[in-house]
Amino acid sequence: MMRYAYIFLIVLAVFILLVFKIQNLSAVTVSFLGSDFTMPVSILVLGVYFLGAFTGGAVFGLVRSWLRGARDK
Repeated sequence: MMRYAYIFLIVLAVFILLVFKIQNLSAVTVSFLGSDFTMPVSILVLGVYFLGAFTGGAVFGLVRSWLRGARDK
């Protein structure tokens, strides 16, 4: 039964992602370190989201290891 709930949630997330992608097709130009990149808004938002999730997880792991190291000494 839970398998169907997970499948439903995955289908719902993909549907929401596709609607977001279709509604945000306009292009934006991003300047970074002297380079200009033109991309759709949806790609920019998703890229920033995943970059934030990756770096946030890395910072959380780093702080956790510091706390564990301070506690062990």
